[in-house]
Amino acid sequence: MIGSSIYLRDRAAFTGGSPQAVYEELWQQGRQARLRTRAIISLSAMVLCGLLVNAVFGLAVAALVALADIIVHWRVYRSSRVWRHGLRGEEQMARLLKYTLERRGHRVLHARTVPGHGSADQLVFGRGGIWLVHNEAWDPEAEIAHHGGRLFVNGRTQSKLVKELTERAAEAARLISDASGTIVKVTPVLAVHCGDLARTPFTADGITFAPPFKLVRWMSRNPNGDFSAEDVERLARAAVHALPIGGRTMTQAA
Repeated sequence: MIGSSIYLRDRAAFTGGSPQAVYEELWQQGRQARLRTRAIISLSAMVLCGLLVNAVFGLAVAALVALADIIVHWRVYRSSRVWRHGLRGEEQMARLLKYTLERRGHRVLHARTVPGHGSADQLVFGRGGIWLVHNEAWDPEAEIAHHGGRLFVNGRTQSKLVKELTERAAEAARLISDASGTIVKVTPVLAVHCGDLARTPFTADGITFAPPFKLVRWMSRNPNGDFSAEDVERLARAAVHALPIGGRTMTQAA
């Protein structure tokens, strides 16, 4: 389409009236209010510290207060980046895994199809087990919590999402087990890239939820298996053959 970006996929997030577009507009509209508030608290800190100590100290504290306020608001805005671009976060998670778990000997497969159950964003193979990573970016105001062992987003249960992930992990485990000749368990986990999360990591409906960095650390500290380095390679190779990319299957080498 003429006028469309050749570098970005067309996404609903970039259309007028979308939640992301409204969020951007409101953020820009609030700029003057943020600047006014920053000036007030910085000036107050400068006057108070100047009276208590001296003018130089007051100026230094005012600068630090202004800088802290800038950092806080930048982090709030930055945390919604994935959602604002209409993404779920799988690309960000792939980069994180590359520079963390993969450097420690884990194997990671990306975008593998689990026949009849959709696509696995990432499959992580390590000496401590196998995990199926799913990525989601809810809007910044979405309340993500657990009550009575069940997941709630904005007060509503997520039965469909939970069912799909649980069945996807179970089918992936069955296929990898059949291909490798070793019975394995695949644990589903969910990386939350945007949303108002309760204390994390938490487990609800049998799935662990956490922001990406915390989830990577949780996987390192909560093994679900006990494999050798050779087992990790063998199971990853079995998954490559058992779980196709884009519907393609791979044949075993003679």
